[in-house]
Amino acid sequence: MKKYKAIFFDWDGTAVLSRRAPVTDAAEAMKPLLRQGIKLVIVSGTTIENIAQGKLEELFEKEELANLYLGLGRGAYNYAFDDGGKAYIFQDEIPDKEKLLQIHRICFEIHQRLLEQYDYETDIVFSRPNYCKIDLMVKESRGANLFMQANELDMLKETMRGCGLDGGLQEMIGLAKEAGRRFQVDVVPTCDAKYLEVGISSKSDNVNAILQKLENDFGIRAEDCAFWGDEYVGIEPGIFGSDSFMKTNRTENGDFFDVSEVPGDRPERVTVVGGGVERFLDFLRRQAEVS
Repeated sequence: MKKYKAIFFDWDGTAVLSRRAPVTDAAEAMKPLLRQGIKLVIVSGTTIENIAQGKLEELFEKEELANLYLGLGRGAYNYAFDDGGKAYIFQDEIPDKEKLLQIHRICFEIHQRLLEQYDYETDIVFSRPNYCKIDLMVKESRGANLFMQANELDMLKETMRGCGLDGGLQEMIGLAKEAGRRFQVDVVPTCDAKYLEVGISSKSDNVNAILQKLENDFGIRAEDCAFWGDEYVGIEPGIFGSDSFMKTNRTENGDFFDVSEVPGDRPERVTVVGGGVERFLDFLRRQAEVS
């Protein structure tokens, strides 16, 4: 087995089953690698308060935290840990208040257009630092499991067809980009079936910023890295899940793995291993044994 110098991974659905699930197994699998000096990078759309219920720093020793990085909020925040074991932001993509309000207006326009033209009901989550979440399946709840569920793609397609949205998610992405142009904001829309997320950055910005820091500080390059997630699957031709955004021009020489068993296409060079959370944690445990 190849020994990686850095491992980037999604949190919900990859390292833990849900945000409310115990994190003991994940922490125990991470610790030996962190002690070895392997860089572990959590890449998630959520905030630091939602990682390990906001108690991530309590799970590791200061020496271990020195090798841990966080790329959060769809590109919004990139964290490292200082000598005292405290998280600090070394790079961010936070818009000023006016641009954030423009993002809100863009999303509300999408909401209005879907309701007026298609009788398609949506909800909007505005409380994100640089994007909004548009709920495309308001009658379906994920509960504590916030990652994409196996049947959601079919449910979404059926709902959209029933409302006359024959263009599918390509049409939805197009609506977002069109609205962004009207408000003079270059938006980056992504979709994981239930949510259309519209903002100014994505996981691509997280992995690019953190890989740049690892290269500058330690000489770590993309080919030294593995990128694990559970949302690579294609939702429509050319549209892939949120973890596909970890695959960028800067990271393309890395190795990419998908623990999801949802059927469908993936981006090129993404290896589907299945097995969910336990498969990823087993990979971490085996990595710790590789010299």
